[in-house]
Amino acid sequence: METISKVILSAGDVMPKIILSYTKMAANGDAKTSLENELPAGLIRERIPKHVAVIMDGNRRWAKKNGLPPKSGHTAMVPRLMEVVGLCCIWGIKVLTVYAFSTENWNRPQMEVDFLMELFERMLQENEGNFMRNEVRVSIIGNPVKLPVSLQDQIIKTTDTTKKNSKFHLLLAINYGGREDIVQACRNISRIVKDGLLQPEDVDESLFNNELGTSNAEFPYPDLLIRTSGELRLSNFLAWQLAYSELYFTETLWPDFGEREFIMALQSFQRRQRRFGGQDEEN
Repeated sequence: METISKVILSAGDVMPKIILSYTKMAANGDAKTSLENELPAGLIRERIPKHVAVIMDGNRRWAKKNGLPPKSGHTAMVPRLMEVVGLCCIWGIKVLTVYAFSTENWNRPQMEVDFLMELFERMLQENEGNFMRNEVRVSIIGNPVKLPVSLQDQIIKTTDTTKKNSKFHLLLAINYGGREDIVQACRNISRIVKDGLLQPEDVDESLFNNELGTSNAEFPYPDLLIRTSGELRLSNFLAWQLAYSELYFTETLWPDFGEREFIMALQSFQRRQRRFGGQDEEN
């Protein structure tokens, strides 16, 4: 517990330090330059994605690569997440959804699962102050019933404390599965139809989206999905919501994913033409 607490506390310093460094950059430039207008070279303000989704993969491989136990890789996940959150706040990204724990992850060794549950609880607990200072709203998507009671209580506390923050929205997918998300939405709509409050022909994409875990986000559909560690699959993450998302895969392991790697992902996104089934300007 003490080790986790120390790491989480140090991770909590990452987001304020990043924001402070960009504040100094703005102060050294034009007086009219605001923090939110500071973008790294090569990024275009108008093409910044509103919603980024991330599969934070490679924590255990990172630990093995560095001769450390698996839990060290999971612990190293937190500072990288807080760094990305801080960069999103600065660069104008409005929503970040991260895959923290899937419905399939329960198949891992019990000791590892218990460690992750404790890690999530302390991460939320120790970063509440940072979330409030930087106007970060935190939501959890996934089924909380199977989670430890203490983690459920912390989720309720953090989500309630931050619910009025409007600058940035962090969605943590814990005990989440994309297929389960779709099935649950179908069940909810079926009950409404069964009760005679809705006709089957009235069911459309908008109604369906309102029953998904991401429905409380201002921008529920990710513009960009980033997956680290070189794996080239979605792994049951946001199966409905990613239909038109741009996909970016990198060999970088999540604990090594920092500002440079994030910029590369955004640059790749900004070079693409998003046609949504239509045609580009040249055709």
